[in-house]
Parts: sequence; C-alpha cells; structure tokens
Amino acid sequence: TEVSVLLYAYQEEVVERALRGENIIIWLPTGGGKTRAAVYVAKKHLETTANAKVVVLVNKVHLVDQHYTKEFKPHLGHDYKVVPVSGESEEKDFFGKVVQDSDVVICTAQILYNSLTNVEETKHVELSDITLLIIDECHHTHKESVYNQVMRCYVEKKLKGEQPLPQVLGLTASPGTGGAKILETAVAHVLQICANLDSAIVSTKNYVPELKEKVPRPVKTFDIVDKRPKDPFGDHLKTMMQLVHQYMNLPADIRLRECGTQEYEADVVILEQQGVKQDNRMWAQCALHLRQYNDALLINDTLRMKDAYRSLEDFYATKFTTGIEGTDLFLVGLFQENQVELRSLAGDSRYENPKMFKLESVLLKQFGPHVQSRGILFCKTRKSTHCLKDWVLTNKALQDAGIKAAILTGAGNGINYMTQHEQKDTIRSFRQGDLNLLISTSVAEEGLDIPECNLVVRYGLLTNEIAQQQASGRARARNSQYSVVAQKGGREVHRELTNEYLEELTGIAIAKVQELSCQEFHRKLNELQIDAFISRKAAESQKAEKKCRNSAASVRLLCRDCFKPVASGSDIKLVDNAHYVNVNPDFKQHYKVGGQVMLGRTFEDWEPGCTPLSSIKNFALETSEGRLTVKKWKDITFPVENFSFEEYCEDNFPDLLY
Repeated sequence: TEVSVLLYAYQEEVVERALRGENIIIWLPTGGGKTRAAVYVAKKHLETTANAKVVVLVNKVHLVDQHYTKEFKPHLGHDYKVVPVSGESEEKDFFGKVVQDSDVVICTAQILYNSLTNVEETKHVELSDITLLIIDECHHTHKESVYNQVMRCYVEKKLKGEQPLPQVLGLTASPGTGGAKILETAVAHVLQICANLDSAIVSTKNYVPELKEKVPRPVKTFDIVDKRPKDPFGDHLKTMMQLVHQYMNLPADIRLRECGTQEYEADVVILEQQGVKQDNRMWAQCALHLRQYNDALLINDTLRMKDAYRSLEDFYATKFTTGIEGTDLFLVGLFQENQVELRSLAGDSRYENPKMFKLESVLLKQFGPHVQSRGILFCKTRKSTHCLKDWVLTNKALQDAGIKAAILTGAGNGINYMTQHEQKDTIRSFRQGDLNLLISTSVAEEGLDIPECNLVVRYGLLTNEIAQQQASGRARARNSQYSVVAQKGGREVHRELTNEYLEELTGIAIAKVQELSCQEFHRKLNELQIDAFISRKAAESQKAEKKCRNSAASVRLLCRDCFKPVASGSDIKLVDNAHYVNVNPDFKQHYKVGGQVMLGRTFEDWEPGCTPLSSIKNFALETSEGRLTVKKWKDITFPVENFSFEEYCEDNFPDLLY
C-alpha cells in the first residue's frame, strides 16, 4: 500500500513553489516539520519527473541515519530505493554507482563533493545526474563550507549555461544575519545565502496562527547570579600569571588584555606565534603556559574551582618530565611551589562558584522524584560536559531528584570524541527515559532528533542567534522552559538579548528580500553570483601561487615546542587527498607513539599506523622567507606530492619487490 505524506496547511504553503520546480529555501522554525515538507516535495518530484534522482545533503554524519530512518525510508522506501551513505559505509567507495542505482540517496555533503571532483568512474557523479538536490540546515552554505563548495560547482555551471541542473530545495530554521546588526547588511546576508543556493526564500504568510499552535515557543527565564563576593582561588592564579609576565619582560608595545577573558586568550595565542617566528622560545613557552592559566580562570568562572585546578594539574603532569631549559624550570617550579595552596583554595566551599548553585536550583525546579522531566543542558566545551556530569553524579540533591545524566558531544576521532554509535545509544536511552538529562555541546542544538524536552538550559555560552534559536527549538514540550543561567551584567545576558534582536532582524530582512520583484531578485542574485565567481578564481590563483612559494625540499619542519628540526617538507605526502603523512623512517626518532590509530575508515593504498599522521599545528615551518606557523595543512607554502605505496616500498623495502 502506498504511504501518504500528510502536511499541515502552513507546510503546504511553503512547498507550493518547490512543487512547481522552482529553487526554494524553506524557512520554518525548529520543530516546524521542514524534513517532512522535503519528503513531500521529493515524493511529488519522483512521481512526476522522468529518471528522477533525489540527493539529500546533511552537514553532520548522524543526520544521515536519522533522516533515512525517521522520514525518507518510512515514506518513500515502499516505492523507491532509498540509500543512506556516510563516511562509515562502504558505499562511499563506489558512490557513483550507488547514485546510478538508487532513487534517493542521503549523504553528507563531503561525500557528494568528493564524487563531483573524483574522476574515477565508479566514484564520479555529475550534478546533471541529479534532478532534485535537498540541502538540510542550508544556512551553512557560505564561505568555505562544503555546502558552498558543492553549490559553487552548481553556480559555475549555471553561469556558463550548462544544463541540465538539479532543482534545489534548502531547509533552515534561520539563515541568521551573518553578524550584521543593521537591516541593510542583514538583507545583504540573506541575499547572499539565496545567491549561494540559487534559490528564493519562502516562509508561512497565511497560516502563522497554525504554525504558532503547532510549534509552541518555550517560556524564557534569565536566572541571574550575583558576582561571587570573593574569589581567592582566581586571584591566586592571576598573581601567578603576573609573575610569568614579569619573567617575560615584554616590550612596552605588547599589551595583554584582562586575564580570564577570551580576549586575553587571543593575545597569548598571537604571542606564542610571535615567539616561534622570532626564535624566542621563552616567549613561546610562557605564552603556552599562560593560556593554560587563562583556561583555568575561564573554567573557574563557569564550573567548580576543583575543575579549574584539575585542568592545570593535568597540564603540568606532562611537563614535570619534559623540561629542557631555564624557562621550563621556572614555569614548572612556579606551579609546584603554589600547588598545595591552589589545591587548598579550590577545596574551600565558602568561595564556590555561585553559578553552580543557581544551576542546581534551576534543575531542581524541573526535576523531582515524582516528576517526569526531560532536559538538555548546553555548555561550551567537551571538557565542561565532563565536569558537569561529574558534578551531577556527586551532587546529593540532584541524585535524590532522580536526575540521570549523560554526555552528548560531537562524533569524531580522538580520545575526547564520541563515536556515532555512542551518540545513537545516548539518544536512544534519552528517548526511552533511561536518561532524563543530556549535558551537551552545540552538537545537539542543530538537527538531532531529540524527544520533546520541557527544559533547555544554556550555561556559560556565548553564541550567535542561529545557535540560540536552534537550542530554544529543542524545548518542544508544551509550557517548557528555556533558562539562561548567567552572571548579573555579564556578557551571556548581553549576548542573549542581542540574539533576540538579531532573530527579529533576520525576520525583517527575509521579509524585505521576499518583497523584491521577481526580476529585481534574480538581477541581484546574478550580480552576487558573478562577483563570487570572479573572487573565487582570484583566490584560487593566489592560493596556487602561495602553495608553490617554496620547494618542498627547501622547507624544514621544526618541533613547535623545542624548535629542533625534525623533518623536511619533502618527507610529507598526501594520502587519499585527505591525510598528510611523514614517510621518512628516521622521523620515528622524534616522536612517542600513542595508542593504536583508529580512523574508522579504510584507504585503498595505505594502512593507518604504518606512517605517522601529523598535525601541522605541532610544527613551525622554516622557509626562505623566515619562520612561520599555520593552523591547517591547506595553509602551507610548499607543494605536497600524493603518496605512492609502490614508491614507499621501493625506497624502504626493496627486498619485498624483487
């Protein structure tokens, strides 16, 4: 039997133009049923288009399975072949074939982009193979995001008059204002998103009351805390930082801003880079240690004193044995001399962070032995989630209230990341009621299919209006509460109020864009697309020029810690167009091996663990133009050859070949 897709009137209104084959961005609030509307458009498209091919793009791996399981498979799987493809699935290795043999493919944008640029027949896909391209959370289609890389291929073909091209359907809860605080610039931002997606933006006009009824907004409360009257632990850290400043004897033109702020962190990051470039190891090392003290102050401001102390203790645990000169002895000695005092201050409950008491009371209002509550507590970092979980588990009042908490953070490789499997298990337990509080980083703000919550708390967060709306949209139960726990007069309150204004401004900007005549709208889009095309070509040629500024053999890689040369640029090779490895066997003298490398994927010509993967941020580059530091491999100033397994064996294991 055919499965019907039923829409509310406000959803029917926003899909109307998409059903006519136009490129459309659907703007509906979180919980408004954007994905269901997209399924409806996909179904009608499949029914009415010859050789229809629908590709659904998502920006986070867990959304592949979610959209497949929750929406596309149940509604379209009966009549059409629907296939999910993520980095973990083998299908990505013959993605071209998968697209050819399927009606609907759901994948991460990176997989589609790789296949658009891959010339191998089994992997290659042309945009002309696709008839409908659905882009989830499409407000991410800007700058260098992978969504925008896909859409640049699209716009370039459009400008050259190459046909056919797929119809585009974007989905978003908020395109945002792009940081703009005035209407004119916000309108320009919305138009740029439209130009990047080559789409008009539509929203509910005739059924606003029904939309508000179906998607209730939570009750928002500011839970304000007075500044802690005394902070001897924080004051002691600041005194230690001043001693480091004196030791460095910085020139008058280098000014560091207030300790314990993000601005100070930015200053010491630049100071460390200057130290590396100027061969001043004392500056570089002091800056690294100052950043750790600043981190501890930021933690002290948000979490418990003992969490702040522990972060410093963990850092110095690795430093006691690795000191190599006077600067190291001074820095490690400073911590050791003050360690007992810091530990004692961190354990003094009289000076504990008042925000933690406020957070406790916010949670206790919603949770109790006989209350069925579900909540999400959003905080800034993965470290914060672990500290808050430890606090919940060791807090008697919260345990007596029946709070069962778990962490939810982004999927990825590395000791602090969750696997996709762990993410799924956590959300399943939350849905089933085995857990009732998720302590999460921003991963749960966007797109995740989380059951209705009656409490969302944002704790120690400074984010933009898009993230704020996404978080608010997780509180979907009727009469739910959205709480902002913040210090009186603090930056969180100011940012939250600014975001409310920006949310309104986004709505006004979208209305202005929608008021443009069809002719004027398309003229503006065309202008923006041509400008972007010209700018990109200029940037690409500049990048290519920068890449060839130095020969690989002339560049030396220095250890960022001790400035010792450890490799040549010619030792570095590129695997699978994604991973940079050092193929020189002598490199092993310079590093310690950690645990087994688990990358969660396979490669055609390389086995993880055989050649060390390196992070460029751990090195300084010594070039003919002087010493420099880069954050990512894409920013290096020398060309890197592709890794050849045959050549590697020939150079290192000739006996195996002959």
